[in-house]
Amino acid sequence: RGTYGWPRVHAELTLGLGLVVNHKRVARLMREAGIQGLYRRRRRGCTVRDPHTEPYTDLVDREVSVDGPNELWCTDITEHPTEEGKVYCAAVLDAYSRRVVGWSIDDNMRTELVTDALGMAITRRSPEPYSAILHSDHGSQ
Repeated sequence: RGTYGWPRVHAELTLGLGLVVNHKRVARLMREAGIQGLYRRRRRGCTVRDPHTEPYTDLVDREVSVDGPNELWCTDITEHPTEEGKVYCAAVLDAYSRRVVGWSIDDNMRTELVTDALGMAITRRSPEPYSAILHSDHGSQ
């Protein structure tokens, strides 16, 4: 099992072993000893376009200024590697308040991940029917 830089070493010392040590000291000692963390290669994002579907018209056209809540919601999926495998988080953000109004976490990137997050946003905010625009990338979900 590799170490991914001084933050992981610092966490292991403080949380795992209960030692009181400053993160700057850990970074300095690792640098002086020539110890370097392993860095994972970043892959492309989670967006996988469906080549058989025509993308919807962009109703936002990069204009994200809104006058009130529940006018524009933005959504995306992020991938988070863990020691037990990957987890995916879908979030719905209200562009007016800049708050996450719905989310969902699962170990796969199926359509239900997004619909659960959207369902939570609708339940929590109760927007008027057909009043909000949901903006996302061109992922197949």
